Amino acid sequence: MKKRNIDFNLYLISDRKLIADSYSLIAAVRQALKGGVKVVQLREKDLEMRELLKLAYRMRELTMKYEARLFINDRLDIALAVGADGVHLTQNSIPAYAVRKVVKKRLMIGVSTHSLKEAKEAEQGGADFVTFGPLYKTSSKLKYGTPLGLSRLKNVCKEMSIPVLALGGVKSENIDEVKKSGAYGAAMISEILCADDIKEKTRELINILGE
Repeated sequence: MKKRNIDFNLYLISDRKLIADSYSLIAAVRQALKGGVKVVQLREKDLEMRELLKLAYRMRELTMKYEARLFINDRLDIALAVGADGVHLTQNSIPAYAVRKVVKKRLMIGVSTHSLKEAKEAEQGGADFVTFGPLYKTSSKLKYGTPLGLSRLKNVCKEMSIPVLALGGVKSENIDEVKKSGAYGAAMISEILCADDIKEKTRELINILGE
């Protein structure tokens, strides 16, 4: 099976509630970008549309300054409005095949998946990559049930021709076993945004993923 690749393996997902407010989120993301992260997903599900749009414009300006990609979670309309690089779909979003039909090659598409079936559907629908998780136990993903674990990750990675990014409890100390399971990279929230030194933590993670 011929594998397709993407040009990033560390995928930063936003959560302003970890940092106090949207202004602090911008500051935190800026530090991650200075540390070398090349893609940010804006994921603030509880914001009203106008507030999310305003934040998306600010995030687009910031990511462009550091030559990084911006993905918008779920909202294809906002992704198109701000000139984002991609949209990240959930299992409750418009399916990848429908988005691909609209955007053609204009946007990249990522899809959150929790099973091999969901991952294959995303791949067949034209997704560029999937996140797979929750891999480990993590407070932010408790509502999704029991962690999926490394054996399921390994099985999914083996069956996919597009990159799989591990999600959920992935940290510096377990990245090696995630990579050995076949993951192309990792999607992270708190490991980066809650670090004492976001810039240095980002550099550390990039180094580990690149080894």
